Amino acid sequence: MGGFFAVAAKENCVLDLFFGTDYHSHLGTRRAGMAVHGKNGFARAIHNIQNSPFRTKFERDVDELVGNLGIGCISDYDPQPLLVHSHLGSFGVTCVGKINNAKELMNECFQTGFSHFLEMSGGNINQTEIVAALINQKPSIVEGLINVQEKIDGSMTVLVMTAEGIYASRDRLGRTPVIIGKKDDAYCASFESFAYLNLGYEHVKDLGPAEIVFMTPEGIETVKQPGKEMKICSFLWVYYGYPTSTYEGVNVEEMRYACGRMLARRDKDHVQPDSVAGVPDSGIAHAVGYANESGIPFSRPFIKYTPTWPRSFMPTNQSQRNLIAKMKLIPVYGLIHDKKLLLIDDSIVRGTQLRETTEFLYHSGAKEVHIRPACPPLLHGCKFLNFSRSSSELDLITRRIIQEREGEHPSKELLDDYANPDSTNYKEMVEEIRKQLNFTTLRFHRLDDMIESIGISPCKLCTYCWNGKED
Repeated sequence: MGGFFAVAAKENCVLDLFFGTDYHSHLGTRRAGMAVHGKNGFARAIHNIQNSPFRTKFERDVDELVGNLGIGCISDYDPQPLLVHSHLGSFGVTCVGKINNAKELMNECFQTGFSHFLEMSGGNINQTEIVAALINQKPSIVEGLINVQEKIDGSMTVLVMTAEGIYASRDRLGRTPVIIGKKDDAYCASFESFAYLNLGYEHVKDLGPAEIVFMTPEGIETVKQPGKEMKICSFLWVYYGYPTSTYEGVNVEEMRYACGRMLARRDKDHVQPDSVAGVPDSGIAHAVGYANESGIPFSRPFIKYTPTWPRSFMPTNQSQRNLIAKMKLIPVYGLIHDKKLLLIDDSIVRGTQLRETTEFLYHSGAKEVHIRPACPPLLHGCKFLNFSRSSSELDLITRRIIQEREGEHPSKELLDDYANPDSTNYKEMVEEIRKQLNFTTLRFHRLDDMIESIGISPCKLCTYCWNGKED
């Protein structure tokens, strides 16, 4: 996914930038960077964070970077921020999102006189460089950011730092958040609402979809009014968002309690486990909600060992990720042996990790393992954000089962039927997942219940990965 933080201050902003960016480490695993502007001009630092956390890599940079304006990012893929010099002057740029039509946009740039893009390892192009090229097609930064919003197929939220201030541009349909905070001598823009609280900032506003603001130490100015249509990513509440974050007025932790309550209501009188547990860490709040509603005790039958393997430096290789995920969960024998357990995980994607978790619970003496994912079955790869590292929809266990049942190219109508929790196809698909992953029972959160758990208008939520609907 990735996250960002920006500061415009009357004094040196580097400490605020450092800690504000670090608070986004749960959103990305590969690259991180900070760029500042001060009396000596622009300066930047980018580091690989695959094998050590953000703070360790950037501690020295805090002493070397000086500026009253700054932008920082945590990224899953692209090294950023980039520093750019063009007809618009010099600026720093960082972004979060996904470009589906990168080749078309690059060809358009070539046809209008753009000479080249720098190629990264593996032949990929840094999407931040494409964003910068789109900005430079126009006579002003604001018009360039509007150009980004209009031309990119996917989603792109952008921060641009000039010598005068910082532009924050939320993506066209608001799939990712931009939140503004302020204190006496500074303003900030953040992906996560909690990132600035311990730095002394107070909430000012959430940018609307496609809104663009210009931020200086003295204040913020809206330079493009927000659009009316929003499609914020529902998975921010289910999984990606940190528990203390709030999007569109809805706190992540509270949403997860509501999600667990609704799972428990659907489950009433169907199962009688001895305890309810959440798969650490993203399933825990859902499990607390379930336990509070059902009256079944909450327990922690396994504990996540994070001192050497927090998420911020998980390996990107999937087989290594599976191994580390298994090694991180340490069982508590006395809470497992001869017990009937109900586990809530945020989702089932491939199913590999949850199957291995279930196996070690059985090996530790569990009598039953009931699984309750906190969202519906994932049927479609995300087109709008870097939701997962899956290169194919067949990485999804649901799509593999559907292919076995229906062939390689199921129709949209057929996929819609598999997404319907009241259909025979849905029930048979869920039963096949249960058997393959060796669960005692399996019941997914319904989409209508999940939307109600979030509590904002359904038309403002993106639910594409569950139902394939873009509008």
